[in-house]
Amino acid sequence: MRVQSLSFENYRNLLPGEFFPVEGVNVIWGSNAQGKTNLLEAVWLFTGGHSFRGSRDADLVHRELDGTSRESARLVLQFSGGGREQTAELKLQNGRRMASLNGVGKRTASALVGAFCAVVFSPEHLSLVKDGPSERRSFLDSAICQLRPSYAGLLNHYNRTLQQRNSLLKDIPRHGELLDTLEIWDERLAGFGAGIMEERQRYIKRLAPKASEIYGGISRQKEELGLQYQMTAALEEGTMEQCHQAMLQALHRCRREDLGAGFTTTGPHRDDLLLTINGAAARVFGSQGQQRSAVLALKLAEAAVLEEIIGEPPVVLLDDVMSELDTERQEYLLNHLQGRQIFITCCDPANVRLLEQGGVFQVQEGSILQQEKGVMHVPSFRAGYGNQNG
Repeated sequence: MRVQSLSFENYRNLLPGEFFPVEGVNVIWGSNAQGKTNLLEAVWLFTGGHSFRGSRDADLVHRELDGTSRESARLVLQFSGGGREQTAELKLQNGRRMASLNGVGKRTASALVGAFCAVVFSPEHLSLVKDGPSERRSFLDSAICQLRPSYAGLLNHYNRTLQQRNSLLKDIPRHGELLDTLEIWDERLAGFGAGIMEERQRYIKRLAPKASEIYGGISRQKEELGLQYQMTAALEEGTMEQCHQAMLQALHRCRREDLGAGFTTTGPHRDDLLLTINGAAARVFGSQGQQRSAVLALKLAEAAVLEEIIGEPPVVLLDDVMSELDTERQEYLLNHLQGRQIFITCCDPANVRLLEQGGVFQVQEGSILQQEKGVMHVPSFRAGYGNQNG
């Protein structure tokens, strides 16, 4: 999968124009708040997902310095995917996104899922290591949803059943006659939970060796990354039926605790993905550079698994990836990730000098300037409007 061009109009602080990346590594550099992340965010939106920065759709349309917003923004992506050249378009207006693919309008922007595939790393993703288990569960579930869209429905069924069981747990102390109905919800929750646990186990088995290999490359084989799925309702991996029975037993075992707490204390909603570096928990003992390298390895391994499934490499978006990494790790990311199109943003022009082959673009006040052999080519669309974060 490859981006051939991206055009934008009234998007964040980017001046109206087009961006033509190269096939391999594209380094996008410039000072803070110039528009580097906005460019990656615009590409990411064509996956059908929301902004990886957590921004509302209404915030994506350009705002003037006085705070007033333009009426709408428009993005057009020319890309190769699925064995052919394709065109996708997004229009952002009144806080909504309208999409079309190859000239055919889509009911929602999320209908683009699967047409254009990408994996993104941003500084916010460091929470995968630094924060609690919910972040790591979200990573697993989001990655699996890209591979198996039906998994999103399974998650919804589980979460609704979990809410209903939790409500029942709160009501039983006041209405003891409801206790017998708990068995029904235990059975339903265990059935959906078993499916989630099995999917996560299957995904981690594919992800772990790839993440370990990539992390070894980033660290020049000096360190080893380990991944382990920690389940609260089962002691070891198993089939769906084994997971089902294990979760039923766990729900029965924890029933008194659940009634006292008023919520369900065991199940895939409480599981975790343990990350270790040389056998020690990365969350507790990893340095800033090691933690960033671990998240990068997870994201690049996610791309590798996705490539196996869809038969072509997804586009890789790495935002502000160079900080906290030593020169050896930076050089690896720039020059040793062949076979896919990569976009890397950074602030320090010194990072650019490490690049052996690829495209270099400077972003300055919303303008994209292509650098080739030390010469800046300034696009004709420089005249524009004021700044907006990015």
